[in-house]
Amino acid sequence: MKIIISPAKKMKSEPDLYPCSGLPVFLDKTRELAKWMKKLTFQEAKELWKCNDAIARENYQRFQSMELEKNLTPAILSYEGIQYQYMAPSVFEGKEIAYIQEHLCILSGFYGALRPLDGVTPYRLEMQAKAAVAGTRDLYEFWGDAICRAVTAGEGTVLNLASKEYSKCVEKYLRPEDRFVTCVFGELSDGKVRQKGTLAKMARGEMVRYLAQTGAREPEDARGFDHLGYRFRADLSGPAEYVFIKE
Repeated sequence: MKIIISPAKKMKSEPDLYPCSGLPVFLDKTRELAKWMKKLTFQEAKELWKCNDAIARENYQRFQSMELEKNLTPAILSYEGIQYQYMAPSVFEGKEIAYIQEHLCILSGFYGALRPLDGVTPYRLEMQAKAAVAGTRDLYEFWGDAICRAVTAGEGTVLNLASKEYSKCVEKYLRPEDRFVTCVFGELSDGKVRQKGTLAKMARGEMVRYLAQTGAREPEDARGFDHLGYRFRADLSGPAEYVFIKE
């Protein structure tokens, strides 16, 4: 089973925190993206990122001086978003690190697909950014089916903890024999399941930690998740969607 998650916008560089075990599998394509980004003017980059001046300046400088093979931080420790805060990988023990290195895949608009201990450098490039690179219309077209093939290589079962922005990079290219199960973390309102962004990110991070601590091997193993007040609801779930309701 592979578990897919989204990256985070906010990143840090701490190359001495924990050793990397390798480089990203799509580094050549990442170099192509970095080269394209370096050619943008500051204003073009800011419009692509849709952010304020301070964030744009920081990330523009990052691309101008970017090194893709030096002073790297393991991907799982580089991202700082809510999901990663609740996952708390910095306190994982050896067996949990080994688990996520085997089963977890971080999807990225810049790196494509990352193993947790792949060495990365901070960047800003969301998958939905309108980056027309190498004659493509956007990053979805740039990556094509490459991310899906990397995720499902030798493993046709995927537990989806990623946002729709990222999960569709995999879901669109699945083979008939592949199994794709999405976890939904929500609340019941007027008989409908409603998912709130921040709470869902918290739950996804907690779910990764739960799976690593329990050594989950199949999507069904996720049903025992009960962190943050969530409980699996079989009556609201189906073969391709596991629904967890916050009590």
